[in-house]
Amino acid sequence: MRKLIYILSFSILLFSCNDGDIITSEVIFDDIEIFEECGELVFYKVKGDPFESLSLNLTSPLRSIEDFIAYADDPNGLTYTINGSTNTFKYRTYAETYSSDLADELFCNDVPPNVTITQDTESTNGDVTVTTVLIEDDNDGIPAELEDLNDNGDLDDDDTDGDGLPNYLDDDDDGDNVRTSSENPNYSTSNGLSDAQDFDGDGIPDYLDDDDDGDGVLTRDEENETADQDPTDDITQNNVGPDYLNDQIATIVPATA
Repeated sequence: MRKLIYILSFSILLFSCNDGDIITSEVIFDDIEIFEECGELVFYKVKGDPFESLSLNLTSPLRSIEDFIAYADDPNGLTYTINGSTNTFKYRTYAETYSSDLADELFCNDVPPNVTITQDTESTNGDVTVTTVLIEDDNDGIPAELEDLNDNGDLDDDDTDGDGLPNYLDDDDDGDNVRTSSENPNYSTSNGLSDAQDFDGDGIPDYLDDDDDGDGVLTRDEENETADQDPTDDITQNNVGPDYLNDQIATIVPATA
């Protein structure tokens, strides 16, 4: 899975259309949730008490996520010039606090008639720099940096099951057909992976152990009930649990994939 983190820096003054006053707001673009795609690129942030928003609509020179990905390696990012037409930057205040799930309606469509905007100010100039960082991860509950098993700083050469996918991109690190996240790695910020489940006590955590119960039969080949490439639903003894965590069941039924 690829996450897109957009880091925006601004050099902009917001001028009122009426009197040229400079407006200062503490609404800060600082998290992933601010990004929304509505055909064109819209970045926005809302906050309450008082309810206000900043929104960016960028269409030139680039106007799609794919465009940003193509320039992700550019350390200088992409700079957009605010011009009030193709690239706009707005500050708004509202008559009351609205639910956060109204955000799409406020920025990606015509504003609903039940929303009262008390101030709608648009910047007349300025620059916006967008830097895109691609972060690849398998979302298996283990931070990518902790999947560097040989601790050499290179995540790409750690491939426990030898399937061509390094562990940090593999949601089944040991190739036993049980997802890493289901093998209780038990990661925590305080204990790291020290509490990871090791069912057979062999010193290898289950998420890296291709024979979790130590019965001599690979976890992936304990397909005694349903040969569906899912050892978790093969249960011979209901009072014990899945055969791959039952060292009394050592029947080999090879996985077909």
